[in-house]
This record gives sequence, structure tokens and C-alpha cells, in this order.
Amino acid sequence: MQRVEAKLALMVTAGADATSIAEAACAVWRDMAIALSPIIGQHGTAALYKRSLHLTRSAHSSLSVVHDAADDIGDFTALHKALSSQPSSGAAATNVALLKNFHDILSSLIGPALAERLLRPALDKPSTNHAVQDPKP
Repeated sequence: MQRVEAKLALMVTAGADATSIAEAACAVWRDMAIALSPIIGQHGTAALYKRSLHLTRSAHSSLSVVHDAADDIGDFTALHKALSSQPSSGAAATNVALLKNFHDILSSLIGPALAERLLRPALDKPSTNHAVQDPKP
């Protein structure tokens, strides 16, 4: 999760707009859904995502609309729209908070080691955004 946070921070520093931040964020969410759905099912993945939205929306009110539209785990259109409507730094912060809550919920259910193992492929995936480089050598 720290790599995703670092990538988003680099994007913000490089002057990426909120739409680019939203695209990068939604790519991670799609990858996480792909990684988790075969194990806990689409409904289980959707439930974790919706619970994360519920917990995060108190501090990030833009997610209220996303929560109401979060029934289909493969569709992150509402999240993309909510993140795109903010300044890039706000979009990055909102997504990081949402990711943290998702990770915390999953960790509380299956343990931190297994959660990390299941999410690692999605969270460590190289960015497809050529403007951002991996912060680790």
C-alpha cells in the first residue's frame, strides 16, 4: 500500500491532474478486485469495498455518492468521478484513506500476512502511467 501512496504522491508532485490520479487509483482497485474475487467472491469483494467506502466517507464526503453506487465491484466509474472532481492532492489523499480502510478490514478478517500476500500483486503492479516512476530503485 505504501508503494501506491508513493506513486500517487509522485504524480501529485509532478503536476498530474485529478483525472490522472483517478485513473491510477481505479486501476489499482480493478487489480485488487481481480485478485480477491476468485478467493472471496465478487459479492465478498464488493462488501469489503462498500464497507471501506462507508468508513472513509465520514472524512472524505465525496465518497458518499460512490458508496450508494458501489453494488458492482467491477465498476469504479463512481469512484473515478468522485476523485476526478477534487484537486489532485485531495484525490490522492481520498484514495489512500480508502485503500487503508480496505486493507485494515481485510487484515482484520484474514490476518495481515495473508491480506498482504493476496493484495501484493495489485499493489506492487508497475504503474502504466509513464509520467510516474517507481520511487524505489
